[in-house]
Amino acid sequence: MPSHASNPGGASRVRRRALLGTVVLAVLVALAGLAAYLTRDGRNPPEPTAPPASSPAVSAPTAPPSGTLVPHARSRALPVPPKTRDPIAFGRAAAAALWSYDTRAYMQPELRKALRGWLTTEAKYADAASVDKTVPSAALWKEMAANGQFATAKVHEGHFPNAFTRALQEDPGAITQAYVYAVTVSGKQKVAWKDSPAGGAESRSTTLAVQCRPDRPCALAGVMPAVSP
Repeated sequence: MPSHASNPGGASRVRRRALLGTVVLAVLVALAGLAAYLTRDGRNPPEPTAPPASSPAVSAPTAPPSGTLVPHARSRALPVPPKTRDPIAFGRAAAAALWSYDTRAYMQPELRKALRGWLTTEAKYADAASVDKTVPSAALWKEMAANGQFATAKVHEGHFPNAFTRALQEDPGAITQAYVYAVTVSGKQKVAWKDSPAGGAESRSTTLAVQCRPDRPCALAGVMPAVSP
């Protein structure tokens, strides 16, 4: 595998992730998994296992939540970020978007582009690679599409992790550099396909880095590698 020295693009991604991790570290010093986030080397994650011909994969993203901010009204629509300045409300909607897909309605690059549209426009805080990792690979998407696979999501709750709340209470001014909040979201993902409309469901949870500056709507900064309670 090539080193970072021979892969400027990879090095750039690592620097961006490290910067985002440093900003979040100011208020997330005790968050589990943050060290891993800061030290990731930018190598591509292992390719997800392709599903057997008789049954589609269920380890991909999910669709819109019920009883919360919904990024789109129908599973067949690409996700659009809500206009809100509430980091928890935005985090709930973002998690639903990241857990949602519909191979019957659009192609994998379209979903990846739509999800990147949730990212902050401040490039130094936007970890696009962490968002891309939530989208099935092109090869896996092709197999899923052959089965007409789609997923919908129901968000149960969202909150600031305990460590984030404590750190913010101890140093309220720490967040004012980048206004990046940690938001943990939990819910369920239901995956179905053409031969199994009932599908199956599994619990999901994630911790997101959400940027909410006072003068603009919230945006996604990145997906943390570990869930923080």
